[in-house]
This record gives sequence, C-alpha cells and structure tokens, in this order.
Amino acid sequence: MQVAIVSDTICPWCYIGKRRFERAHAGRPADLVVEWRPYQLNPDIPAEGVDRMRYLVAKFGSEDRVAEIFTAIEEAGEAEGIQFVFDRIARTPNTVDSHRLIEFAGQRGAQDGVVEALFHRYFEQGEDISDHGVLAAAADDGGLDEGEVRRFLDGSDGIEEVRKESEAASRAGISGVPCFIFERRYAVTGAQTPDVFERVFELAAAANADDSIQSPPPPA
Repeated sequence: MQVAIVSDTICPWCYIGKRRFERAHAGRPADLVVEWRPYQLNPDIPAEGVDRMRYLVAKFGSEDRVAEIFTAIEEAGEAEGIQFVFDRIARTPNTVDSHRLIEFAGQRGAQDGVVEALFHRYFEQGEDISDHGVLAAAADDGGLDEGEVRRFLDGSDGIEEVRKESEAASRAGISGVPCFIFERRYAVTGAQTPDVFERVFELAAAANADDSIQSPPPPA
C-alpha cells in the first residue's frame, strides 16, 4: 500500500500526525510504502528566516493567543511522546532546503529517518533547520553521508522542484497539512487519531482487493 504524506517541516501537527499514523500502522503487514511530499506553509519567508514570535503574533493576533495554541499542541505532543520546546525556537525558517534534503533522502531509501530527525531537531532541540550544518547532521542521524549531503545542499538542485510541487499541492486543493493520501484515492487531512487512520487503511485495503478481483487476467 502506498501513502503519500504532504507536510511541512515546521508544522507541529505534522510531527504529531506522523506519530499517530505510525501507531495506526503498528502490527499491520509491512507492505506499506510511505513517500513524504513537500508543502510550504510560508513560501514567502526569506532564506534567513524571520523572528518567530513576531511572525506568530502577526498570524494569530496576540501573544496570549499564541500561548494558547502552543499549550494545546504541547499537550497533544506529550500524549505521543513528543516534548516540544517552543521557547527555544528563535526563528521561523524557510523550509526549501529541508524539503530538498527529504527528496534527496528519498532517492536513497532514507526518507522517513531523515524526516524524523528534522522534526526532532527543530521541535525538540530548537535547532534551525534552514542551516546547512543542522540539515547535514539530521541527514547523518537518518543514515546518510554527511559530506555528500553538504555538497548537495551547497548546490541548487531541487529548489525549483520543491516550490513547484508545493504550489501544485495547493492547486490540487490541499490548504493545510499534514495530508495523508492513501493509494492516490483517499485523503486524510490533519493529525487525526489512530482510529481514523485504521479505518482508512481498511478502506484502502478493501478497495485494492476489490480492484484485484475485478481486473481481468492478463492475456496468455
């Protein structure tokens, strides 16, 4: 079964959604193929990033509202074993390079481990995931060669592809992340609880079985 996960590396609900999705899949057959696809919640953020609190206040209206939102996210994260350290995140980064790294990792069969490392370093260590040193360290955490990754990041490969794919996702109707697309036919938006994912796993599996039954045999 194929599942494409459209997400942004600075989206806390994407990290929570990853955990809940993994819990739903635990114990199921190991034929799942997961592909992480890019989405930029903030495509206009400059390469050097922006002051995080200033950005959040502009987005949500006040520091009190930001604190309220963070409290809800922290509580949801604790239930999934995630310790958010929002107070240690000074800047909201541009995420193009982190998405480039995820695509690079996917070509080498290390995508999920690198995604996990990026989420952990940003949300639980407060590191700047637009910094190439941090990205290379996350790649090393995920099993890639740090030197090879640094050379890749120093170039420009993948930059336009990330932007175009993020824009294409928006045109396709994706307005929030995470978005989990099962077998290109069933979409689940948001960090849903494991029981929701379990039902969609079953729905997709049943549809695949039905397709198999109805498909005519290949010609002899």
